[in-house]
Amino acid sequence: MPEGPEIRRVADRLGKVLVDVPLTQVWFAFPELESMAGRLVNSRVTTVDCWGKALLITFADGHVLYSHNQLYGVWRVHRRGRSPTTGRVLRARLVAGDHTASLYSASDISLWTADTLRQQPFLARLGPDLLTHDVTAEDIVARLSEPRFAGRGLGGLLLDQGFYAGIGNYLRSEILFYAGLAPRKRPKALSEAQREKLADCILTTVQQAYREAGVTNRPTWRKRLQREGKRRSQWRFAVFNRDNQPCHACGDLILRETIASRRLYRCPTCQPE
Repeated sequence: MPEGPEIRRVADRLGKVLVDVPLTQVWFAFPELESMAGRLVNSRVTTVDCWGKALLITFADGHVLYSHNQLYGVWRVHRRGRSPTTGRVLRARLVAGDHTASLYSASDISLWTADTLRQQPFLARLGPDLLTHDVTAEDIVARLSEPRFAGRGLGGLLLDQGFYAGIGNYLRSEILFYAGLAPRKRPKALSEAQREKLADCILTTVQQAYREAGVTNRPTWRKRLQREGKRRSQWRFAVFNRDNQPCHACGDLILRETIASRRLYRCPTCQPE
């Protein structure tokens, strides 16, 4: 399932074709939304943002279209009049200028206003988005020290979207590896230097995944693998999906564990228990 960086990239693609371009069609498959289509087509899109795995399209009249892809939903950008070949079911369509943004197979779609958006049940449970809400390393250090988070194991905490929105399973393994921390460590047991390093790794790893379309491995490590002719799946990550393979940093074999009911990968030497 896409994580925060992938959803942020989708939001950016949609924004390039929709923002401040006159709308010529707004269509929804759901009757409760279709009644608003005529009003929205007379407005315009002002921003396209994401919050965790939710995508938010804001219109000039104050309405916000909320969508969550869940397992099967996907936004596609294509030329007007040239729908992509797909077996997915069309749920929403916005046409602006020469481009169309089509939402397929998602079932969680609703309209809100800027004033009521925080009442949306999914968004109401989320912490700040690491790529949308201008989060700093200092913000993360402070949040790690809050009583509701400080006593929890990092392996579970990083997946909690109420802590920060946008971290999923591959990012969790990569962040903890770069921070040199085992997943059962708790924020309250870390030194100040360790909390600061973890905060920095959270930001830099998520930002790299955004810039490089999901790649989190260090350039020096992945370039060696690329020269050897390895596939993208083999050089994309530092530890994720690399169980029983040598750690790029120390050579020890990567372990696969189950933490918070999800698979996690770590180096036992670089991330000692």
